[in-house]
Amino acid sequence: MQENPRKVFLVGLTTNQGNLDYELEELANLAKANNLEPVETFTQKLERPNPSTYFGKGKVEELGEAVKTYDVDMIVVNDELTPSQIRNLEKTTDATVVDRTGLILEIFAQRAKTKVAKLQVQLARLQYQLPRLRTSMSISLDQQTGTGGAGFTSRGSGETKLEQSRQRITSQMVHVRQELVDLDKSENTRSMQRHANNLPNVALVGYTNAGKSTLMNRLLMRFGVGADNDDSKQVFEKDMLFATLNTTVRQLTLPDKRQFLLSDTVGFVSKLPHNLVAAFKSTLQEAANADLILHVVDVSDEHYKSMMETTEKTLTEIGVTGKPVITVYNKADRTELHYPDISGDNVITLSALDTNSQDALIDLIVKHIFNDSEVVTLHIPFDKGNIVAQLAAKHKFIEEQYDETGSWLTVELSEVERNLFQQYITEAKSMNS
Repeated sequence: MQENPRKVFLVGLTTNQGNLDYELEELANLAKANNLEPVETFTQKLERPNPSTYFGKGKVEELGEAVKTYDVDMIVVNDELTPSQIRNLEKTTDATVVDRTGLILEIFAQRAKTKVAKLQVQLARLQYQLPRLRTSMSISLDQQTGTGGAGFTSRGSGETKLEQSRQRITSQMVHVRQELVDLDKSENTRSMQRHANNLPNVALVGYTNAGKSTLMNRLLMRFGVGADNDDSKQVFEKDMLFATLNTTVRQLTLPDKRQFLLSDTVGFVSKLPHNLVAAFKSTLQEAANADLILHVVDVSDEHYKSMMETTEKTLTEIGVTGKPVITVYNKADRTELHYPDISGDNVITLSALDTNSQDALIDLIVKHIFNDSEVVTLHIPFDKGNIVAQLAAKHKFIEEQYDETGSWLTVELSEVERNLFQQYITEAKSMNS
């Protein structure tokens, strides 16, 4: 049973860059995702954060008074703070101070389910914690370095001496990195096996809560093997930030038997902690290896353009560049926009819940990933029945005839397949010879 939410203040600075209203709205959603209840918001306009206390002196004093008045013991800050800023703010306001990075890391720790995700989050938290060690910490050392979903605690929790703590965290980081290297080798092997099947890979990317998992599940229900009656083959979907951190890969088979892999990746958010981006590079490896990227956008959100910029910036940061991209403007059913609507070869407006939209998207995907396909005719001897079976498993034959020596098959093949079966390809006119 979930405890009652902890009441918090949200604070942020208006500088020359950024959209504070949008960021604070997102910060409030992040807080709620961590069972925190924002009760008041404090902002100040400064050219840059105060290096000592983030806010200016007067605003910090106002914040301290508000803490007493509202009986609030936690302050959530919209930016990543330095250790000294956290320490000084806590001393002045007599409240626990959590910055945006710490909050996101905490949410990721709660959402992580697989061993890889837990280790990646643990590494990011250790990297965040190391320079912030002090003798009186806001967040207990044991909780910060654990792999579970521990919540925020009050100040003054017990811990080892500072230097011992540093050594302990450094040692843990070395251990976690090695575990990730070992697991990454296994995942690379699995990924290579998937690509060895010559199946195109399509990756869903986008802002958190854009509807990626919903879209994937709807496609799986129609084109996935067993996903319509096996929940384990679908992906978790819920209307909240970072509903899932796992990269899920599933195989889709279209009515014409053509197949491709579809992967759902972790969602992005503005000011995503750098350490977390670095830690999740392997989680996003499917996007890096994809033949086609579907950038899913919640077009019903007034800030969708900023969300798109964040996603594109993060993809560039993790090295996912130069890939063909289809922009999928999702949740059009919540707007006045017409859907499904295709603009050129790279943009589609749709609702993931609408079957016509799903069909339109599939058609667009097919144009991209099977764009090197050609119709060919093959003559396959009867003693090569395994070749016919291999083709039949992935293709619907356009025409099929037989003579005394073997099968004549007219079928649409990709360039890779044409090279693979080159010795059996002949002229189409041979069908009637």
